[in-house]
Amino acid sequence: MKSACFLSVIIPAFNEAARLKKTLSVLREFLRQSDFTWEVVLADDGSEDGTSHVLQNIFTENEFQIVRHEINCGKGYTIKQGVKAARGEICLITDADFSTPISEFNKLKTFLDQGYDIAIGSRALPESNVVVPQKWYRQLIGDSFRLLVKTLGLADFMDTQCGFKCFRREKAFPVFSKMRINGFCFDVEFLFIANKWGLKIKEVPVEWHNCTSSKVHVIWSPIQMFRDLIRIRVNAFRGIYKQRCE
Repeated sequence: MKSACFLSVIIPAFNEAARLKKTLSVLREFLRQSDFTWEVVLADDGSEDGTSHVLQNIFTENEFQIVRHEINCGKGYTIKQGVKAARGEICLITDADFSTPISEFNKLKTFLDQGYDIAIGSRALPESNVVVPQKWYRQLIGDSFRLLVKTLGLADFMDTQCGFKCFRREKAFPVFSKMRINGFCFDVEFLFIANKWGLKIKEVPVEWHNCTSSKVHVIWSPIQMFRDLIRIRVNAFRGIYKQRCE
C-alpha cells in the first residue's frame, strides 16, 4: 500500500543522454520499490543529443514528465521550470550523474518528516562520506567560493552547491518565484531567500562520488558565480526578495 507521500524527482539535464542511460535504471528500481507515489520530471535545457528520449525508453508514460526548452538557458532556469511543473508535495532535485546516490533521499526526507521545510545534501560535514573526492584545484575553488558565500549571511551552511536538495513544494515554491539567477549560483540564491524568509533548513551529510565529466568550467564558472553573488547582493538591496507580507 502506498503512503500519502508524493515525490517529484527533478533532474536538470543538458546533453546528458549517455550519463542518463547509466543512472536512470537505478533510479527506476529505487522508486518502484518505494512505498510512496512518485514521478520523474526531466528538465531538458535545450539538449541536442536525445536526452529526453532516454527517459521515455526507461519509464512508462504515466511515470514521468518532460519540461523542455529549445535553447540552453542555464541550470537555475531549468530547475525553476521543473519545480513549476512538478506535482509532488515533496520535490527532490538531483544531478543527472547521481553523484549523490538516490538512496540518500531517505536521509533528507527524515528531516522533512521532523518539520523542516528544506533538507540539503552536504559533502562538507564531518559525517559526510566523500567516496571519490574532487581534484585539489576544484576543492580550492570550492573553499574560496564558500568563504564568499558566507558574506551573504549563509555562514551556517558548509556546502551550498551539492546538487541534492529536497523540500516541501508548498513552502519552497514561493521562493522559486522570486529567484533571478539562471546559472550555477541558483543554489545560493535559493538558500539565501529561504533563510531570509525564516524557512527551516537542515544540512544533511550524504554520500558523494565526484564525476570527472562535470560541466562546471574551472575558470569561467567561478567568474560567473562570483558575478552572480554580486547580483544576489544587489537584488537583496533593491528589495526583490521581500515576501509579500513584508
